[in-house]
Amino acid sequence: MSNSQNIAALQERGVRFVAPETVTIGPEVAPERLAAQVVIHPGCRLHGAALAIGPDCVLGEEGPVTLHNCQLGARVRLRGGFFDHATLLDDTDAGSCAHIRPGTLLEEQVTLGHCVGLKQTVLLPYMTAGSLINFCDCLMSGGTSGKNHSEIGSSYVHFNFTPHQDKATASLIGDVPRGVMMDQPPIFLGGQGGLVGPCRLAYGTVIAAGQICRKDVLIPGHLIRAAASKAAIDQPYDPRLMGGVDRIVVNNLHYLGNLLALDAWWRLVRTRFVREPWQRHCHEGALLRLAEMFDERMKRLDQFAEKLVLSLSLAPDAQAVACCSQRAFIASWPRMRETLLAQIAARTTIAIPDGLPKPGAGNDYLAWVHALAPADKQHLTAWLRSAVDACVALKQE
Repeated sequence: MSNSQNIAALQERGVRFVAPETVTIGPEVAPERLAAQVVIHPGCRLHGAALAIGPDCVLGEEGPVTLHNCQLGARVRLRGGFFDHATLLDDTDAGSCAHIRPGTLLEEQVTLGHCVGLKQTVLLPYMTAGSLINFCDCLMSGGTSGKNHSEIGSSYVHFNFTPHQDKATASLIGDVPRGVMMDQPPIFLGGQGGLVGPCRLAYGTVIAAGQICRKDVLIPGHLIRAAASKAAIDQPYDPRLMGGVDRIVVNNLHYLGNLLALDAWWRLVRTRFVREPWQRHCHEGALLRLAEMFDERMKRLDQFAEKLVLSLSLAPDAQAVACCSQRAFIASWPRMRETLLAQIAARTTIAIPDGLPKPGAGNDYLAWVHALAPADKQHLTAWLRSAVDACVALKQE
């Protein structure tokens, strides 16, 4: 259909255009994938056969919105910016000048300020991000409600590209097995700061404003404020030479294991709460986002292994501890890679073990999780943690 025909078809479905003559609807967009009561402000552009928008969404009230193959839940407000191959669930609110790229999954009631950039990132329910943020290659959880949520402070950066030119740097802030239960203390990343990936942060971590965190924080409930560096550094440096890799490998395995746990949660638990067409589109979109993340993480580990081969060939001391850990990973990566790919492929055939609580038949996913008995949460958490443990165990094999 032409642009005007598509707009007319959407208007018949109950979509409201403030200035329809300024809006572009791609000919591949299926009108039946947009729900009634969507409001589209001037200058918006909608593209992609996989595009789907739930009821009562508002697009572009602060500036034009470009949507490409995204899936939106109900009552999503995108105030301005660019969104590509992202899935945003109910009551997500993103400020203007957003830059949301493929592999982004925002669950219920996530709030973003203005000028937030995300890619290959999962934010579980209630996460809140300030403004002027670049937060790619992360999974973050924590908090219990919209008033008790994990926070990414304004002007925060996740550093996901190293001088070695690799991106085996995804950071796990909280986790999936406990994070999906929505009963953990929030995590606070203070503004004007950054996190150097790959890191893992425990629940209850508070990183003071203005800090660059370069380490794992695995003990819950700690305030982190590093002393300012007193020693200047000015020395020869070859970015092709890499150091020890054990921590990097372990953190990447933790990340992949948590993605597998989240995929299982979506396939076997969240699927029970799909009732409406727009909920089905979001469910399909979430699984696509997770598939994109699996591909991304494996690609980055492949590239990381290649960098290590070069590093070893240039290393002045082949017996150094760092070289030994590099050599060990290079030798084990083919076997580890094969096992990881098998685990990823097998995710479509998993089942909830006997004895674990079955999801209810109600429509309110958040209410159901909050109403779970403590014993049921413990059982479900243990089941999800088994996916993480299976990945991490590969480092010891």
